[in-house]
Amino acid sequence: MKRRKFFNNVLWSAAGIGFASSCKNPVSDKNQLVSEAGNEQQIHQVPVYRKNIKPFFKKRQNISVNDSVNLALIGAGRYGTQLILEVASLNENVRVKYICDVDDTRGGRAIVELEKIQGHKPERVRDMRKVFDDKNIDGVIIATPEHWHALATVWACQAGKDVYVEKCVSHNIREGQKMIEAAMKYERIVQCGTQNRSADYAYSAREYIKKGELGEIVAVHVRELLDGPVPFKEKPGTKAPDTIDWDMWLGPAPKVPYSISRNKSWGYYWAYSGGDVLSGGSIHQLDMARLVLDDPGFPKSVYCAGGRYLFNDNRDIPDYQMATFDFDNFIITLQAGAFAPYMAKSSPEIRFGKGFPEWKQNATRIEILGTKRMMFLGRMGGGWQVYEKDNRIAAQETGLYPRKAHLKNYIDCIRSREQPKGNIIQGHRSSVMIHLANLSYRAGNKQLMFSPEYETITNDNKIQTLALGNYRKGYEMPKEV
Repeated sequence: MKRRKFFNNVLWSAAGIGFASSCKNPVSDKNQLVSEAGNEQQIHQVPVYRKNIKPFFKKRQNISVNDSVNLALIGAGRYGTQLILEVASLNENVRVKYICDVDDTRGGRAIVELEKIQGHKPERVRDMRKVFDDKNIDGVIIATPEHWHALATVWACQAGKDVYVEKCVSHNIREGQKMIEAAMKYERIVQCGTQNRSADYAYSAREYIKKGELGEIVAVHVRELLDGPVPFKEKPGTKAPDTIDWDMWLGPAPKVPYSISRNKSWGYYWAYSGGDVLSGGSIHQLDMARLVLDDPGFPKSVYCAGGRYLFNDNRDIPDYQMATFDFDNFIITLQAGAFAPYMAKSSPEIRFGKGFPEWKQNATRIEILGTKRMMFLGRMGGGWQVYEKDNRIAAQETGLYPRKAHLKNYIDCIRSREQPKGNIIQGHRSSVMIHLANLSYRAGNKQLMFSPEYETITNDNKIQTLALGNYRKGYEMPKEV
């Protein structure tokens, strides 16, 4: 494919990544990079986790299909409840022992339904550390707000628990690195909630592209353009109700008075989220695009513009963002927003059936543009279709919603100790794209140069510091996991 080629990096290489460096090393130590911004100078190093990547884990204990897998749910909101009920209904000899949430008003449905499924009631707890202290727990499903994902995952790994963690898997770039460190050090399965990794049609699309049927890939366009707009009025701070441990809910985030707006609409705040549309939704499409492109590493730069165009209502999160990621040999663009009532996600009939979306007004489509043909790709079901000129279809394959398969893969890997399909390395790489887009936007729509080798922003030290995160006392991310 001449110059335009995929990175084709092996997931479990000796270095763990095998990226092509996007910048020349200005210092003699090949493991360090000096970046300059203004009068500041900062030394960056190759992330520690890279030298500790393991292709598989030892079978410390072989859990057979006849042995039950004991799980706990951490974060019992609507989606967490869906996850735990679905995994309990897989008929994979799973037992749910705990429903953990800092808010006593959540988790009731999960407890009632699980008692029907498994014949005994799970125990309700507030503090996840009680779950981690129970030696009988094999794995946890983490469906908390995003700012808790990384620390909860690290704590779980340290306690010897396998993890299913929802997307976006981290809240900043360094967190993903620490999650990989913990997974490798303690040899724990970490399955990310990027469920398209368990979609069969994603892998057939990847093989089609690898055969060169699209030609050389030039551009990939990812969309998450949802219905809207929705106005928002922030409620003032009040005393926290007795039904919630507000300090524990905040966890690593700054201490602020309780607000029902923060509690129920946390996706509108940078302190708890990368954006309800961007990190909560389009991460699925970005990860799937990376998968079918044979998992390239990191981009060498990103530019993101956007803003609050519809309502000036004090939300941190923009209602529209457009980002461009430069992978040197091709680009990926991302459009994300909640203002488009004329767009819609694929219907259940498409996601659970054998049809294809109407691509033109599909809210979550992926377009892959090659020098020969173009591909439309659906996320979470919808399959793929390849078009030539004159609207001729060259190839196609339907696809089903993969959540159940993804949860089953997690349970299978708890038993086998094989790496899961949505492993933490690929989850980290895709999450970094979300973080870079948000950092570019928060830097004032500034193009950020990024070193794939050092995972470092090289042209803005203040934004690089933001990429490292801040933690409240008692909830720090450990330097050594």
